[in-house]
Amino acid sequence: MCVRSCFQSSCLQWAWRTAFLKHIQRRHQGSHRWTHLGGSTYRAVIFDMGGVLIPSPGRVAAEWEVQNHIPSGTILKALMEGGENGPWMRFMRAEITAEGFLREFGRLCSEMSKTSVPVDSFFSLLTSEGVAKQFPVMTEAITQIRAKGLQTAVLSNNFYLPNQKSFLPLDRKQFDVVVESCVEGICKPDPRIYKLCLERLGLQPSESIFLDDLGPNLKAAASLGIHTIKVNDPETAVKELEALLGFTLRLGVPNTQPVRKTMEIPKDSLKKYLKDLLGIQTTGPLELLQFDHGQSNPTYYIRLANRDLVLRKKPPGTLLPSAHAIEREFRIMKALANAGVPVPNVLDLCEDSSVVGTPFYVMEYCPGLIYKDPSLPGLEPSHRRAIYTAMNTVLCKIHSVDPQAVGLEDYGKQGAYIPRQVRTWVKQYRASETSTIPAMERLIEWLPLHLPHQQRTTLVHGDFRLDNLVFHPEKPEVLAVLDWELSTLGDPLVDVAYSCLAHYLPSSFPVLRGFNDCDLTQLGIPAAEEYFRMYCLQMGLPPTENWNFYMAFSFFRVAAILQGVYRRSLTGQASSAQAEQTGKLTEFVSNLAWDFAVKEGFRVFKEMPFKNPLTRPCHTWARSQSQWYPIGTRSYSSVPEASPAHASRGGLVISPESLSPPVRELYHRLKHFMEQHVYPAEPELQSHQASAARWSPSPLIEDLKEKAKAEGLWNLFLPLEADPEKKYGAGLTNVEYAHLCELMGTSLYAPEICNCSAPDTGNMELLVRYGTEAQKARWLMPLLEGKARSCFAMTEPQVPCLGCHPLAWPCCCQPRRKRGLSTGSSDWNVLPTQVASSDATNIEASIREEDSFYVINGHKWWITGILDPRCQLCVFMGKTDPHAPRHQQQSVLLVPMDTPGIKIIRPLTVYGLEDAPGEVPRGLWEAPGGAGHSAGGHCAVTRGDRAGTAAGAESCPPHGPGRKQGCSLGYSHD
Repeated sequence: MCVRSCFQSSCLQWAWRTAFLKHIQRRHQGSHRWTHLGGSTYRAVIFDMGGVLIPSPGRVAAEWEVQNHIPSGTILKALMEGGENGPWMRFMRAEITAEGFLREFGRLCSEMSKTSVPVDSFFSLLTSEGVAKQFPVMTEAITQIRAKGLQTAVLSNNFYLPNQKSFLPLDRKQFDVVVESCVEGICKPDPRIYKLCLERLGLQPSESIFLDDLGPNLKAAASLGIHTIKVNDPETAVKELEALLGFTLRLGVPNTQPVRKTMEIPKDSLKKYLKDLLGIQTTGPLELLQFDHGQSNPTYYIRLANRDLVLRKKPPGTLLPSAHAIEREFRIMKALANAGVPVPNVLDLCEDSSVVGTPFYVMEYCPGLIYKDPSLPGLEPSHRRAIYTAMNTVLCKIHSVDPQAVGLEDYGKQGAYIPRQVRTWVKQYRASETSTIPAMERLIEWLPLHLPHQQRTTLVHGDFRLDNLVFHPEKPEVLAVLDWELSTLGDPLVDVAYSCLAHYLPSSFPVLRGFNDCDLTQLGIPAAEEYFRMYCLQMGLPPTENWNFYMAFSFFRVAAILQGVYRRSLTGQASSAQAEQTGKLTEFVSNLAWDFAVKEGFRVFKEMPFKNPLTRPCHTWARSQSQWYPIGTRSYSSVPEASPAHASRGGLVISPESLSPPVRELYHRLKHFMEQHVYPAEPELQSHQASAARWSPSPLIEDLKEKAKAEGLWNLFLPLEADPEKKYGAGLTNVEYAHLCELMGTSLYAPEICNCSAPDTGNMELLVRYGTEAQKARWLMPLLEGKARSCFAMTEPQVPCLGCHPLAWPCCCQPRRKRGLSTGSSDWNVLPTQVASSDATNIEASIREEDSFYVINGHKWWITGILDPRCQLCVFMGKTDPHAPRHQQQSVLLVPMDTPGIKIIRPLTVYGLEDAPGEVPRGLWEAPGGAGHSAGGHCAVTRGDRAGTAAGAESCPPHGPGRKQGCSLGYSHD
């Protein structure tokens, strides 16, 4: 099925839509169940509601969390909080009202996630008509169970809505008995509620089957003698129920429904056409059903005489010229019939619109399995691996077809496939754009600049995914590849990347379910890297280096499709709530695409071969500055380019042109980035700093940071000696970085844009050198990714300056007044001073160990970065051992900024400026508790947050590359 077809229906119903052309099947069941082995005949089937008949709260919550950027698992964890006495269980026993539950539940969720959680929104979604719909497969099963004379019951843990009606979005006429926890005041797994249900049915436990999705509920039922089925997937559960009951619960062709009124086609003219086509003389009726998806090209099941057929047609109405190309589908499947690629047997293409209203084609119905869940629940790990191996093999078959040999040499343009695709999807996105999505804007700019060199041109499917394949019911063999609407001639790696989308999407993602939150080793599914290697091995190709580009493009394309769905939903085809959720999916997917673009930028730089830098002697030139820098241009170096004569001589690398080729190339890329992006943004950034919103980070800065990431101009500062494996940074030497630092120093904003600004640079190097793995995971990685900021607390007010001497005036102290004595005299009247000393030996703030904590007391000021709202970590230097040698008395602690006891008193100005974010905000803090302080209490941190133990000055953030930033050795002519 074309991915665009999937997106037509509500994004929240995706997981429960049945698969295309799915036939009655047999497969191994992997779900665990508790069973009662008895010989009696079953007389009733008891159904749980949530997770069995309608979507479970857990599933709805997982999808809602993704769409609302709530930490995964928050809702489920809060639902389970407190067990039997938690708010959720009390709510289902009607011990608290909906209002009381939401109030208590909201508090729990917010405490767990440390953010405000709109639980009202979740509750509205959970109980909405669009979500709380009974699964069609269960509706059909209940009908067949009752037709056989068995009783049915629903046994549900449910609750009262604010209107005092119980939440039971089911047709009660389907059930002989309805037992609701909120009515009875008892919840599963309490045995009393099962006995109550059996009593009302008039049956013994062994005469019933109970379906539930939760293990504790099933275990309680089994302990009473009830046969149980654990429901992971409704369709799988129905097949297991069929095996127990001994009769089918699904009649006709699965996954079909009566033809929708807006999609009805004339049967008489169709029947006449088919009789002529098939050469049959039948007087029997034509059976016509519609598959329950495929709205891009409506798809129908037809049974005439003894023939099972499928018809795919263009939709009615005015269509774009290249859209809904069923002619191409028919042509390629007909051409591939004898080329070793499994495709349905196509019979005819009818372009006469008078038959059914629009052109269509007919093919034979291909029964088999279609796996709509890429994690393949219910299968053994070895079977899952075999499925993905078969999928990989058939993709290789498609890409191995000689287009000319099968008459498809003109099926698409030769070469430049990806540039055309990028232009196409950018155009489609712009046509459906409703608001600015930063990641999409970055991708639209980035993709054309990083196009891979296309190595091969083959047939490409264009929508190659697991659920577009029909598998043999008994073995891992692909019987047919479906949905060729987007096929053409192009770059085969686009198909390979697109088939790996599920590897990077969560299992709760609407429309395109993934498994990036699952353990692939346990499942037996090959990782994306292994899947790609498998493809290259079968095709006899070396692995491509720019895999990240292909993934970025694939997700960009999906985001553009989602945006189109969102735009159409705003015209009234979906409710506003659903429309809003679809719009959030676009942003989510575009951010995934941008993540791959960022990875590609890092790959390009890190794979450059590094050589020993060319050197030149340290000289100065008595040459007019204007000879090198025209008026009105920026200069990035105080020296001219190196001449060949100088370049061959040993010495310090002064000119950027004397750097090694890869570093020189990096320098020029940075220079180009500054000219194209940073300098033009300065007026807007300056306006932001002068505005009322100056204490909030500039969105433009954040946007430029993402662009710098994608260009590999990120984390350039970490010296090679601290990071020899280039695990965290670019692996530059201090001398190499100095030239880049000088270039960034020409703009106030460039250091932050490239994540090379103090104090984060020094703090990150500190963590690289001395941090534990836990500390690196908690603090270093967010800092390296630019998702957090930090500060450095060292300088203190009101400390004695041991280095002061009258002959050394002026020193670090405030100015003193001399009492009429000569400069050489020792008779000075030293007024009370407030010293801003950053000499580590002057530090008086104390760090004291108590139990499993370190307690810190003292004042700090000129704390670089503390007023940035993104600041999450303070690197704090204090005195741990006042009796140790003078330079070994100090230690460094990593102090989370939300630690109780920290008090930020006020901002400090620098030359009269506030230094709001965008510059380097500085402040005065207090960790109270020492004598004479007005506020009481201590600031305590866990022992695991110690970064340096009595290491003195050695353990403070290095004053290496992190302290170079902000300098500019060049000139600026304005």
